[in-house]
Amino acid sequence: MNASERYEVVIGLEVHVQLRTQSKLFSTAKVGFGDAPNHNVNELCLALPGALPVLNAHAVELAVRAGLATHCRINTHSVFARKNYFYPDLPKGYQISQYEQPLCSAGWLDVIAAEGEAAQRIGITRIHMEEDAGKSLHEGRAGSAVDLNRSGVPLIEVVFEPDLRSARQAVACLRTLREILRYMGVSDGDMEKGQFRCDANVSLRRHGESALGTRREIKNLNSFRFAAAAIEQEVAAQAEILDAGGAVVQATLGYDVDKGRCFVMRSKENADDYRYFPDPDLLPLKLTQQRIEAIRATLPELPEQRRARFEQDLGLRADDARVLTASRTLADWFEVAALAHGAPQTVAKWVLRDVLGALRERDRDASALALQPEHFAKLLALQDAGRITAKGVRQLLPELLFEGGDPETLLRARGLEAVSDSAELEALVTRVLDENTAVQKSYAAGDTRALNFLMGKVMRETRGRADPQRVRALLLGKLER
Repeated sequence: MNASERYEVVIGLEVHVQLRTQSKLFSTAKVGFGDAPNHNVNELCLALPGALPVLNAHAVELAVRAGLATHCRINTHSVFARKNYFYPDLPKGYQISQYEQPLCSAGWLDVIAAEGEAAQRIGITRIHMEEDAGKSLHEGRAGSAVDLNRSGVPLIEVVFEPDLRSARQAVACLRTLREILRYMGVSDGDMEKGQFRCDANVSLRRHGESALGTRREIKNLNSFRFAAAAIEQEVAAQAEILDAGGAVVQATLGYDVDKGRCFVMRSKENADDYRYFPDPDLLPLKLTQQRIEAIRATLPELPEQRRARFEQDLGLRADDARVLTASRTLADWFEVAALAHGAPQTVAKWVLRDVLGALRERDRDASALALQPEHFAKLLALQDAGRITAKGVRQLLPELLFEGGDPETLLRARGLEAVSDSAELEALVTRVLDENTAVQKSYAAGDTRALNFLMGKVMRETRGRADPQRVRALLLGKLER
């Protein structure tokens, strides 16, 4: 019997998301990734005396977009607070965050944990803004150092209600949130760059109980795979303690990727340990309802809305619509191509099989596509008109997708224009038959392989530029007379 059969698993997520800005939350210092340590800093990042914070207006707009996209109430009055703790990568000795009066509250997400399952509504307690801390570097024999490039980078923290009941559901929630925030242009959500990371609060209780068990928090999970593994391992660990009659002790945990195990970082930790108080250097953030509605008017279609529209208006299968809307860039590209071509299902087939296949081969995403979607539609229209075969389309696609260009010009340059003259093709079929009378007799005797042989002959004569279906039809018409 596994742990979930003996206990109800209760999971709450706290997700830290880097906002898509060029400068930091309270200063003009650059936001960048991979730069040399301590190059994207100024007097505020270094906590020099007299340096005062100035709020980044674009970061506020992005945070509001996140709140609107997740059905939150946007609070017209919010307050920045100082979260006090001491650590080498926090020069001020405190982090500017929001606590009692956050920017957004009382939202939700509908999460589907697996295809075919009903959506589960997961509550969002709050979304608040805060600055990131720096990063401690441990270089073995070289000792330790601090990189303050991340210090002050603008974040939102999305705090979910403890509504999740499995690691699988938790990962689905994370995927859904990241997809939405990417669609909204709020964040790039690159987990390898630390732009989307979460803490998972895990507790167990007996089935039927209403009181929550003692939680333990797993910090800084930066991949979906590690999040699932860490939660599952912690569930098993807590179940083992409870089965033995012990009591779970509240703690903050890390996850050791190499060992596949959680480890205790520090003991019980609560909000009062941080001694929050309003930041005296920052005025309360006040937004008018008019400003909030102006931001709402700029929001693009949500992913689930777009999926539903692709199914209803374009006639796509649910699975296909889900793949095509996995990123806003791909969905935009596909939709322009589908409307330009006029047969969305045909375009979807080519995108799902060939375009995404080419991207996977190069480990790229849709942002790498140099081919204009209108030109992709034109390429498929050339096939529809019989001017290029499906094989020819596949030959041209890799070059077109990643280098761009006009498909008609390229098919001429590559000598791939299909043999479309009916008289020419019929004359060629007749000649091939006349040169292979023995094969004709084999076909007449019931050898169906003879047809494939003859088709191969014709296709070689045309260098693959004839429509195989037309060639087959012409051959059959002459062989069966």
